[in-house]
Amino acid sequence: MTQSLDPIALAGTKAKGKRPWFLENPDIERMMNINLALIQEVAVMHERMDTIERLLERGEPVSKASIDAFEPTKEEADERGLWMQEYIARIFRIIQQDREAIARGKEDSSEDVAEEFAKT
Repeated sequence: MTQSLDPIALAGTKAKGKRPWFLENPDIERMMNINLALIQEVAVMHERMDTIERLLERGEPVSKASIDAFEPTKEEADERGLWMQEYIARIFRIIQQDREAIARGKEDSSEDVAEEFAKT
């Protein structure tokens, strides 16, 4: 016997115990978690769209079942892996750029440069 699942009720479930907060500001952490969930959804949608395109290129029928059963070749899986790496790099680019700026030391912001330029 199969029990039907209520996805809306399941979305509200949480682990037992107090929620751990990793950032000083819980609101920022909430926003970060919402963004990460959306990023994950976009990645899944991209993969499913890629599957549809590949099925169409092969002349195979497109259905929910054929999308779910799709097995990429090694080359296709490599292409998807590369896309995922580039996607993650684009998303977290600002964090990487901040770290690189810290490693380089203090740099003038574009506003600082504009102010300096306006003085001359």
